[in-house]
Amino acid sequence: MPNLHHLLLPVLSLMLITKTPAREGSNEDESQVPAYTLPNPLHPAGSSPVTTQTDWDSHGRPATLALFQKNLYGLTPPGPWKLKLETLSTKTDALKGKATRHLIQIRLADLPAWPGLQMLLYTPNAVTTPVPTFLCLSFGGNHAASTEPDLPLSDRWQRPAKEKHIVNNRATEASRGTESSRFPFELLIDRGYALATAYCGDLEPDHADGWKDGIRGALAPRVNPTDWTCIGAWAWGLSRMLDALETLPFIDSQHTAVVGHSRLGKAALWAGAQDTRFALVISNNSGEGGAALKYRHFGETPAIITKAFPHWFVPTYATYGPNPQSCPVDQHQLLSLVAPRLLYVASATEDLWADPKGEFLAALNAEPVFALYGKTGLTTPTQPAPDTPIGNHIGYHLRTGKHDITAYDWTQYLNFANKHWNP
Repeated sequence: MPNLHHLLLPVLSLMLITKTPAREGSNEDESQVPAYTLPNPLHPAGSSPVTTQTDWDSHGRPATLALFQKNLYGLTPPGPWKLKLETLSTKTDALKGKATRHLIQIRLADLPAWPGLQMLLYTPNAVTTPVPTFLCLSFGGNHAASTEPDLPLSDRWQRPAKEKHIVNNRATEASRGTESSRFPFELLIDRGYALATAYCGDLEPDHADGWKDGIRGALAPRVNPTDWTCIGAWAWGLSRMLDALETLPFIDSQHTAVVGHSRLGKAALWAGAQDTRFALVISNNSGEGGAALKYRHFGETPAIITKAFPHWFVPTYATYGPNPQSCPVDQHQLLSLVAPRLLYVASATEDLWADPKGEFLAALNAEPVFALYGKTGLTTPTQPAPDTPIGNHIGYHLRTGKHDITAYDWTQYLNFANKHWNP
C-alpha cells in the first residue's frame, strides 16, 4: 500500500493565514480536524488493486470514475455530439491590436431547443503557428470577462450581485468588465497563448431549477436530467468548447488547459477527469467538492454545500453530510483521474472555507497514480510557504490573499505550461 500522507504534515505558517470565526457546522481550527484515513487511490472501492499502468487503465480508472458519477457529479451523457458552429464576429485589432477576437456560437445540430453557448476567444496576432489555449467558464458572461465595450450583453439569467449590477437576474450595461480582473487576456496574449471562455449560465443557470432552462432540460427526456448535475452540465460544456477549438486551424488543440475558479473549478476538475483531451487541468480555489479533502472536516462540508447548492451534486452526496468519511471516495482520487496528464492545484491563504491544506493534501495523495506512469508530483510532502510554487508533473501554490483568481495565479499557470509545453 502506498504511503498516504494524511495527518502527517505540519500546519503551515498559521500566522500568515487570516482566521475568521467558523460558520455553523464547519471547522477552521486545525487542532479539531478528526483522525481519518484516506481511500487508497490504487485500490478504489469495488475494484481490484492497481499495480501497473495497465491495471489503472483497465479497471482502476473506470472504477474511480464510476465512484464520482454515483456519489458526486452524476453520469454525463457520452454523446457523440454533432456541433453546429457559427462565427458571429471576428475583430482583428482587439486588445490594442495585439489579438484577434472571435465570437463563436456553439449549438447542437440535432437539438434546436437549446440556444447554445457563445464562446469568446482571443488569439495572439504576433504568433503565426497554431497556439495553445487556456479554456474556462465565467460567472458573469463574456461582457463581464472582457472590458471591450462592443461585446454583446448576455441576456441569460444571472445570480443576484449588486457589485456586478445585476437587475432582476439580468446583466445591465454597468455589468461590463466586472469580472475582467479574473481574465487577464493581454497577459496570455503576450505570452503566446489563446484564452477561450463562455458564460456558465449558457449551459445551466446556477439555481435549483436552472436545469429547466439549460442543456439538461433541452436534452430531456432523451437524457434524464436527474442522472447528471449542474456541475456535470458545466463540465459537458467545457468539452464542447474543446470540440469547437479542434476545428480551428490556428489553435493547437493538443495543448489545451482547462481552468476554473471556485465552483467552476469543480467543473473544470470534473471535465478534466472525464475528458482526456485536456492536456492540463487546473483547479483554482475549488474547495469542497473540488480539490479539497472532505475527510478532513475543515472549512465547507458536504452537509453545508449540498444544503446551499443541491443542484450541483447528485442527491446521494447529501447523505454523507452527517459523516463525510462514509463517502467511499475522496478528492485526491478525482485528481488522480488526471494522470498521466498535467495537473495544477492552487489555494489562497485567507480562503480557509476552501481548505488550502486539504487542497494541497489531495494533490499530494494523488501522486501514487501519477507514479505508475513515471511522473513525479509535488516533489515535497510539505505544504510550501505562501507565493512559492512547487511541483513537477503536479503543480501547487498557496497565494497570499482571498478567494479569487488573480494575475499571480495566471502567471504560475503560464509558467507551468511553458515548462512542460515549451511553446
